[in-house]
Amino acid sequence: MTATLPTPMLEAARLTRLGRLSEATALLQRALQGQEGAAGTAAPAGDRRPIIDLKAEPDEGTTPSPRLPFPGMRGSGPGATLDGIIPPRAPLPHGGLAPGWGGAGQFSARQRQVPVPEGARFIEGSFTGPAGSRPYKLYIPSTHRGEPVPLIVMLHGCTQSPDDFAAGTRMNVLAEEQGFLVAYPGQTPSANAQKCWNWFSPGDQQRDGGEPSLIAGITRQVMRDHAVDPGRVYVAGLSAGGAAAAIMGAAYPDLYAAVGVHSGLACGAARDIPSAFAAMRQGGAGTVPGGSGIMPTIVFHADRDGTVHPRNGDQVIAQSGAARGLRPETQRGQAAGGHAYSRTCHLTENGRVMLEQWLVHGGGHAWSGGSPAGSYTDPKGPDASREMLRFFLSHARGTAGGEPRD
Repeated sequence: MTATLPTPMLEAARLTRLGRLSEATALLQRALQGQEGAAGTAAPAGDRRPIIDLKAEPDEGTTPSPRLPFPGMRGSGPGATLDGIIPPRAPLPHGGLAPGWGGAGQFSARQRQVPVPEGARFIEGSFTGPAGSRPYKLYIPSTHRGEPVPLIVMLHGCTQSPDDFAAGTRMNVLAEEQGFLVAYPGQTPSANAQKCWNWFSPGDQQRDGGEPSLIAGITRQVMRDHAVDPGRVYVAGLSAGGAAAAIMGAAYPDLYAAVGVHSGLACGAARDIPSAFAAMRQGGAGTVPGGSGIMPTIVFHADRDGTVHPRNGDQVIAQSGAARGLRPETQRGQAAGGHAYSRTCHLTENGRVMLEQWLVHGGGHAWSGGSPAGSYTDPKGPDASREMLRFFLSHARGTAGGEPRD
């Protein structure tokens, strides 16, 4: 399908490529207000890369993310609001409405507090590499006694933080129950004004470069500093974080044994701002950076997601290897007192589930089965965290040959 983007967005992209950033910013502001006319002046310059941050209006029972103030910007299209398409040197808005970073390795006091049981730890760390620095938080359950355990790397969505994501997904609660580590890399405003992972940037879609190198660096640092089973390391994310997780699975199949993509997009689904909008609205097939094996992947997406079209979930599954001799089986069910869902498993000849896709009927752009304590959660959906954990622990990689083991 050929993507058709509004003329103001295409013109803004053209102006951005020409370096006429003030004009591009003003044009987008006018377009989002439903106004026409030539661009005016923009706010003072700063050092920022382009960002994309689309937000869905919450369905009933969905907890919305707090909004950062973008004066003059309002809704765009059914079921979504466009809170910012900021050219590279547009200013970073401040308003204290969302958790923020105090800098690499330092967390803002405004962040929500995540309860930590006695004996457990939720510690801060940071990793620095050629591509820069990123902070992270690591949850170590009270039951951990130094034996090698699984590690799950969780990538938050736009405007979120590790604490917010931990609260919403309740992954720390599961870690306390079942004894694994959870790492939460954090995006910084200096890299993206709304703290989105830059999944649409070619420089952030490749192995050993850009943000993938930093996320992999955090993963390896945790593995070096703590007792982790190298065959049971997993990565998952929501929205922009889900797209980043898909990239990590494609770029580092030797590091991660399985991937979880919630409301995200396939690796390489976009290469710039216009193609990112096209992919989010209509789906983007993406490309895999080398390798032809099947990456075990579990996908959650809702059929009323007005931010990232549910077709993207299909494309994540297709990219992960659904067409490579796997047999699909679909089951239907309903969360207790909540949404109905369809669950499609793609099995090998011997019945091993390599890919699993959940389509939540009636849900929006939110973590299925999540807690209202965090942003972008839908408590009425099936429990995505518990289902991802189940799927992950059924897949492990040998430390030598890299083959899955049961």
